[in-house]
Amino acid sequence: MITTSVAEAAQCLKQGHVLAYPTEAVWGLGCDPFNQQAFLEILRLKQRPIEKGVILLAAQIAQVEHLLESLNAEMRQKVIDSWSHRSPTERATTWLLPAGDHIPAWIKGNHAKVAVRVTNHPLCVALCNAFNGFIVSTSANPAGGNPARSLQEASQYFSTQIDYLNGDLGLSQEPSRIIDAETGEVIRA
Repeated sequence: MITTSVAEAAQCLKQGHVLAYPTEAVWGLGCDPFNQQAFLEILRLKQRPIEKGVILLAAQIAQVEHLLESLNAEMRQKVIDSWSHRSPTERATTWLLPAGDHIPAWIKGNHAKVAVRVTNHPLCVALCNAFNGFIVSTSANPAGGNPARSLQEASQYFSTQIDYLNGDLGLSQEPSRIIDAETGEVIRA
């Protein structure tokens, strides 16, 4: 299914489907992070090992507030500021945060932390809000391939195996940088 309806796309996620959708810079593949079956389908489609883990994408800080609790006040504010005060053309930041037991092991992979980004991309914001929480976000491409930058490219990779939320990419030229919130280490520059 291809839709431009955010409500339909959120319903697909709730029904355990894999969804391709445009993000700030590239197309992503998403699912309900608590639906292991849907998550394993993403890994199968991407030919990606479970050990790597994936990013969680949220519409607002309130959706991931519980993941910020163990950070010191200064770092917590730095993370919040990076998500709150960003222009549409500025590159997004994904933070590695202490995951705790409430994040499924399959999301974290072999890591004690979880990668989280609060987006300002209007379609992603609307999707997460319609879904009522964060969703999985991993680039829409088989492992080793170039991330899709259009509906056409995403559908060339995955055909009718998944659903699609059609819309425009954001204005960022590069996928998000990834930084460990506890150590400051830049994982992806």
